[in-house]
Amino acid sequence: MDLENDADGSGAVLASDTHVVLWMLGAFVVTFAITRAITHLIRRGRGPFRDMSVGGVHLHHQVFGIFLLLGAGTVEFAYRPGSPWLEVLAVLFGVGAALTLDEFALWLRLDDVYWGPEGRRSVDAVLLAVLVGVMMLLGLSPFDQDTSDGEVVLGISIAVNVVFVLGAILKGRTVLAVTGLFVPLVAFVAVCRLARPGSMWARRWYAEGSRRRSRSRRRFPEGRRERWDALVDLFAGKPAAIDSATTAPPPPPGEETSRRTPA
Repeated sequence: MDLENDADGSGAVLASDTHVVLWMLGAFVVTFAITRAITHLIRRGRGPFRDMSVGGVHLHHQVFGIFLLLGAGTVEFAYRPGSPWLEVLAVLFGVGAALTLDEFALWLRLDDVYWGPEGRRSVDAVLLAVLVGVMMLLGLSPFDQDTSDGEVVLGISIAVNVVFVLGAILKGRTVLAVTGLFVPLVAFVAVCRLARPGSMWARRWYAEGSRRRSRSRRRFPEGRRERWDALVDLFAGKPAAIDSATTAPPPPPGEETSRRTPA
């Protein structure tokens, strides 16, 4: 993104290079889809793909993603290249972000939970990242606000919206919170709505046996996380299948199966 002075030189207008965002988002989605396809093949013992290890240490694919993010970010900040290298960096950044977020649950839990129930959070993180990318393509930005009322008023409005976003996160309404970063009224609506029963807000303010606690449990029954659970199932497997896979007995000696993630 470039900052360009407005007509009278009194401020700055954020001009978004949507084609760069498109390259980054496209690389992100394609890399995530390919990575999940490969991990499913490795898990089933099909195809030529195998886990990568060096000196007996398994290399998760997030390692390569982290190096790609560091490299692409460093080159962009240090050299600010123009086209076509800008698009190349956008693709590399998208690839690195996909490889890293695909193992979000692993670096969040510090445990190899890729195929466990907690591993579904990785797909949640990826879908949230795609949501952010789509809103960027639409030209939405949390920092592109009207400054006609002065910078103080702008700063206060941004601060208030951040409070609403944090409130939505505390209520367990993560999708609405992320959307609220770009569309302020969404975060306000999320704060006004019912909290999820497992959220920090519900644990603090919804007493056991209270009407709000009962309403929250009816609204969000156990086992339901997000409206996009069916999409998460497509990439992470259905919860029942995950549970049976993680509790299955070990394979017989000599039979090579892998449930770990690929490099």
